[in-house]
Amino acid sequence: MSNDYSYDQEGQFFPFFFVTLSALVVVPVTYSAFKKSTELENTAPRIESSFKPKDADLVEGQKRRQKKKERKMKRILLAVGGWIFIAFNVWWMINTTRSAPKIWDPYEILGLTPGVTERQVQSKYRKLSVTLHPDKARPDESKNETAETINERWVEIIKAYKTLTDEDVRANYEMYGNPDGKQSTSIGIALPKFLIAEGNGKYVMIVYGALLGILLPYFVGSWWYGSQKRTREKVLFDSVGRLFKEFNERMDDNAVVSALSAGEEYKDILKGHKADAGLAQIEKRILAPGTNTTTAAGLTTKDQAKLGDIDDATRRKTLALLWAYLGRIELDDATLNDEKIEIAPTALALNDAFIPICLAYGFTNPTVASYKAAQCIIQAIPPGAPPLLQLPYLNRNIVKQIEESALSSKRRHLTVQALMDMPALQRRELITKAGLSLPEYDSLVKVASQLPRLVVERVFFKVSGEKYVLPNSLVQFVVKARFIPPGSTSIPDVHPSDLEDDDEDETNTKAAREEEEEARQHQPPLAHAPFYGRDHSPRWNLFLTDARQGKIAVPPFTFQTFNKPILTADGKPTFAMQTLKMQFQAPPQAGLYRFQMHMICDSYVGFDDKRDVAMMVEDESKAEEDDEEDDISEPDEDTIAGQMAALRGQAPAGKPKRKTVTKGDEDESSDEESGTDEDVDSESETDTDTDTDEE
Repeated sequence: MSNDYSYDQEGQFFPFFFVTLSALVVVPVTYSAFKKSTELENTAPRIESSFKPKDADLVEGQKRRQKKKERKMKRILLAVGGWIFIAFNVWWMINTTRSAPKIWDPYEILGLTPGVTERQVQSKYRKLSVTLHPDKARPDESKNETAETINERWVEIIKAYKTLTDEDVRANYEMYGNPDGKQSTSIGIALPKFLIAEGNGKYVMIVYGALLGILLPYFVGSWWYGSQKRTREKVLFDSVGRLFKEFNERMDDNAVVSALSAGEEYKDILKGHKADAGLAQIEKRILAPGTNTTTAAGLTTKDQAKLGDIDDATRRKTLALLWAYLGRIELDDATLNDEKIEIAPTALALNDAFIPICLAYGFTNPTVASYKAAQCIIQAIPPGAPPLLQLPYLNRNIVKQIEESALSSKRRHLTVQALMDMPALQRRELITKAGLSLPEYDSLVKVASQLPRLVVERVFFKVSGEKYVLPNSLVQFVVKARFIPPGSTSIPDVHPSDLEDDDEDETNTKAAREEEEEARQHQPPLAHAPFYGRDHSPRWNLFLTDARQGKIAVPPFTFQTFNKPILTADGKPTFAMQTLKMQFQAPPQAGLYRFQMHMICDSYVGFDDKRDVAMMVEDESKAEEDDEEDDISEPDEDTIAGQMAALRGQAPAGKPKRKTVTKGDEDESSDEESGTDEDVDSESETDTDTDTDEE
């Protein structure tokens, strides 16, 4: 028998195919386009401020453009179009009349129930022949009957009768479902017939060719080559190569700023005639006389020489715009001002890519300089400028008057916390005399009292499950700190238990780690950066250095979220004790190791913490001696002394077990804590409370 192919001419089934196929694409695209962003910049609280800089419109314009890019308009349009297409097919399915194929049933045709005897079948057949035989039946016009329909009905009756009475016919029916034997196979294809109609095949092939031969390779290639061109910091590899060439182990903050102008990304901002347009005007403004050692934009003599040595027009203009941004220099041209704001986020992204380069070389100065360059970019102040420029309404002239009145030495700048620690009347008189009005002063104090200043209360080293730090053990450097905004009053005292880091039960360490990760969801407010064209979530970078060699001893651990609430529901500080931990492997030799701790916030100037810390690595023999002393001093339950203690109601202490950490356990025990003795006078010196070096 031949096979017969039929297409869905009435549209009963192919809409189901189209809906299924479309949903495979539309549902994931819709989820991706409309899911709530988990970026910290979109979920963190904000610092309340009424201050608007002169370029506020340009800054807001840059933020709107960035959000427009993040809005994923192409995906949204694709999702909307896809749902319209799905809705149309659903409407088609609802309004299409379906014709279900009827199964041929001889019992139903004769009006009998299954299981009747052959005699009953013959009796029923005779009765039907009396009324339905073509020689006796007459067409009923009210039922639209014709002689042809009467004949067809009688043929079906005869076929049903033979099926139930003739053994050969019944065998065909039972085997093939039809008394006439095997029939031709009809295969239905759930596609509209017009797709295979004569003359339309070439169009279908064109569509297939466009999808599989052009669009699919294009999108896959774009994704692949795009991912190969950029690092995980989303910086071009060409830019990273240029930054490598700019690296110098003696770099300071100013040198880092100059190095950041080497990125290839700026060519997308300064296209065509923009490459050198207005360069002379920018240089004239930034090189105007300023203080005794710098220009109006904060360039030193070395920075001026670096700018003058650049031959590439795009890079030279980029560096000039970057200094104009840092110096908050007002340019006469609106386009130049917009470019000045636009390059800052690119410079920060390049700085994020430059930090791993510094860490790869391992020198302390370039690493610290990179973090401080990030502070300058976010706050739009040149390196070495007064920290008070972070506050609203303050410029260089006003800050200079404040510092001249408040400081006896001109070698240091007044920090935000030092200003806020002054008596309120003295502070108000100092600031208003410098030129601010009372409403401006109130706004300044309001912003300063919301800045997230992280104050270190205690630092110490510890090893999970050990009393001492042993060679090659997995060490945790623990920092206990509180967020205390500048000028805070009624600060609660530190409870001694808050400074401890007790071990969790070893049988519950995995659950404890999971709870700790879930708890570490509390974010500080977004950085108060009115001149920066992006929302930025502050990051605290904690690392240890060897001050004598000028090298990084333990690479930075970055913290953006914390384990305790920072603010209450009404925006007041909680002063909760935060725990920051960094983990590394102890040196292989016993001895006293001295480090310098750096905790640098990338968003604010003057909120850093640097202090000396010491770690005593004990020999394993000392731990073994302590174990033996514990065995002698505490009676076991199987000794006479232990039994006597039990009679007195005292439980004998068993031998403490010392946990050894192998290299294979390093990942599993990354967040476990220990019961190391943390006394200040401990012989191991694993608990280190140190003095802070003011920066």
